[in-house]
Amino acid sequence: MSECAITSRHAPAQTTAGSSGRRVRFRGRSLMALVLAPEPRVADWLAEFDAHVQRSPAFFADRPVILDVSALPARQGDLVALIEGFRARGIRIVAVESADPAWLGIEAGGMLPVTSASRAARPLDVPDPASSVAPPQPQATALLLDEPVRSGQSVVFPGGDVTIVGSVASGAEVVAGGSIHVYGALRGRAIAGSMGNPCARIFCRRLEAELLAIDGLYKTADTMEPDLRGRAVQAWLDGEAMMMAALD
Repeated sequence: MSECAITSRHAPAQTTAGSSGRRVRFRGRSLMALVLAPEPRVADWLAEFDAHVQRSPAFFADRPVILDVSALPARQGDLVALIEGFRARGIRIVAVESADPAWLGIEAGGMLPVTSASRAARPLDVPDPASSVAPPQPQATALLLDEPVRSGQSVVFPGGDVTIVGSVASGAEVVAGGSIHVYGALRGRAIAGSMGNPCARIFCRRLEAELLAIDGLYKTADTMEPDLRGRAVQAWLDGEAMMMAALD
């Protein structure tokens, strides 16, 4: 399981005049979505998923979810049943990724966008050497916040590491494409390696986290070692397992 940001184009609000002469206002916005990628032997995968939900029932509450079916056989009937199974569990599926192109417009209790990113190869865009293209601007590879992250806030930085000189409150969330460093108490959720980076790590001065995740693998508060609570801790991946150790 991983987490991604569905982001519309951020631009200043624009207005246009309708036929009635009234001004219509447009704004960009973004929303956070989780990505679930079921694996073959779906019944066993769902049983493990249900066990995780029982340990942390609030994790998926009111969270939009994208369903990545690239690892499953391309059968539309199975997909419909899977979507209905998630909905019966109260999981809100907003889109399906890596499905067959013929399934566009599939209806499973409501219309869902269907993409085919992993089912077919895409042609490469070969640049024309004769065309003059401005060199790309360098992108920031780290984000530094010198104030706490308050409850309800979500910090998303897919381009690299996030460092917070302060605490992360309960109910807050930090999502980084790289590692996460919290020089204070970590009480909310920390999701590192969100763009597929198994080498990412999470560091905090005091562990009180609700959830830690790295490259889709995660631990909830009730699965963390009790003797690490309240201590300076780092978390990293060792294969398919998340490891945690005290720093002091």
